[in-house]
Amino acid sequence: MEIRKAERKKAKLRLGIAAPSGAGKTYSALLLAFGLGGKVGLIDTEHGSGDLYAHLGEYDIIGIEAPYSVSKYTQAIKAFEEAGYSTVIIDSLSHAWAGDGGLLDKQGKMADRGTNSFAAWRTITPEHNSLVDAMLKSPCHIIATMRAKQEYVLETNDKGKQQPKKVGMAPVQREGMEYEFTVMLDVDMNHIASASKDRTSLFDGRFFKIGEATGKELSAWLETGTEPMKFADYIASIDAADSLASLKSAFVKAHNFASGNPEMTDQFTAAKDQRKEQLTPQGVI
Repeated sequence: MEIRKAERKKAKLRLGIAAPSGAGKTYSALLLAFGLGGKVGLIDTEHGSGDLYAHLGEYDIIGIEAPYSVSKYTQAIKAFEEAGYSTVIIDSLSHAWAGDGGLLDKQGKMADRGTNSFAAWRTITPEHNSLVDAMLKSPCHIIATMRAKQEYVLETNDKGKQQPKKVGMAPVQREGMEYEFTVMLDVDMNHIASASKDRTSLFDGRFFKIGEATGKELSAWLETGTEPMKFADYIASIDAADSLASLKSAFVKAHNFASGNPEMTDQFTAAKDQRKEQLTPQGVI
């Protein structure tokens, strides 16, 4: 174990937007992405609705149709990463959970075939975790929209009469998904956003409409900090190790960085083995 001083590093955005249908999730996500700057890619699960906002600015689309499997989401994210996009909008993440062919649907079909509930979730949970990992480890900014469970409440209008009002509830996603994001914004039917979770402290107590300025504000916060280590930096730290103890420490950090990437792990292992051979006196096992 290593004790080190806390240090905030530059980071990529992990933002969730939850809202009822018609509250402006896609519109808000695009404006925020334009404020972040760079190439914007949108994963569209809404049957082409992503094209309706082409007048707002330049962005590209990968469409996903049912069944909404986790693999389709992760492949789309990877395609945008490899093409050099700065921001990936997942619109909407709810389909991966509750859509046709999503995780809930898959779990239900397994139960229908006689698989007990515990065994079914033992299969579904790793798939869900792989989607979370794809978002958290992406080199792109990730903005994920989620449908909110809808409920009508009665409120008194200016004439003193009761009238129904549609409000947003919890996001349609696996319970606890909102905790995976740096910022979680809830948007109401008047397009007003508030933060239910905010590690940046930028939106504490604020009620606002999401726009390009929101993206610029977040970008400034994300760029404040030290540069995070990259692949080449970890290789250099392994090569520079001057003892077996420091080599072990460098390799553990590199291995954690490569988590989930077998090719990168193999490269770090090869570098470690080569340096270990150099540091080990001849004839010593």
